Amino acid sequence: MSEILYIRDDATVPCAEGPKVIAHVCNDIGGWGRGFVSALSARWPEPEAAYRAWYRGRAANDFGLGAVQLVEVGPRLWVANMIGQHGIRVRGKGVPVRYEAIDTALGRLADQVIELGASVHMPRIGCGLAGGEWPRVEPLVRGRLLGRGIPVTVYDHGEGGA
Repeated sequence: MSEILYIRDDATVPCAEGPKVIAHVCNDIGGWGRGFVSALSARWPEPEAAYRAWYRGRAANDFGLGAVQLVEVGPRLWVANMIGQHGIRVRGKGVPVRYEAIDTALGRLADQVIELGASVHMPRIGCGLAGGEWPRVEPLVRGRLLGRGIPVTVYDHGEGGA
């Protein structure tokens, strides 16, 4: 098994050859607008539009914790909207990250990434506004992605990561 490559750069500009998937964590209440999603929306309108449509149609689709939506944003470039957060962070209410949902989503993502022959690029998923801890997320990334031979690059942008 290879190692995760950690770099200080912008995860919306993945530095690798070949097909690439930018993975990030979304909430399960249809909210989009703070954190890493702001950087995605500044670069492409498609991930937000697809996420909002997915949420609106949730009664008839797979939207929910652990689900993954792959959105093409360029030639051989996709964004993976992964539902790994229940609600949003509210003071005194605990953190919204759901590690088991991230684990499930990463497993589903792996199947799609292998089919595409892609590498995966991400901020420290679930560890920004979702309130997660990287020492709990990293083993999930290792097991679900690296364990299946998928190259992974984690991007830290500014102080403390994404």
